[in-house]
Amino acid sequence: QVQLAESGGGLVQPGGSLRLSCAASGSSFSIYVMGWYRQAPGKERELVATISSGGRTNYADSAEGRFTISRDNAKNTVSLQIDSLKPEDTAVYYCKADRYGLGSWIYWGQGTQVTVSS
Repeated sequence: QVQLAESGGGLVQPGGSLRLSCAASGSSFSIYVMGWYRQAPGKERELVATISSGGRTNYADSAEGRFTISRDNAKNTVSLQIDSLKPEDTAVYYCKADRYGLGSWIYWGQGTQVTVSS
């Protein structure tokens, strides 16, 4: 079992940047494929990016080069750098842990709100 805690969300103007962080505790961090998902008002939760223990990354098409996922296995953290924020990025951003990347044991954080508005 692993517990996830997101932080770093907030209110930002269009064109600004945010760095979201997810801290994991309770289990071996390195065995989890980590990911960031988001859920906008009235929409389903969608993939933003994933990263394997070895640093292999995968991004949704909607990332458009503005998102960068990274992880620090020594600190049990995964981060999401978001640049050139758009109003369409407004959503609750969730951290996800997938044990061994098999889709069988999945854990979610509580989410952090990102609001992009003038």
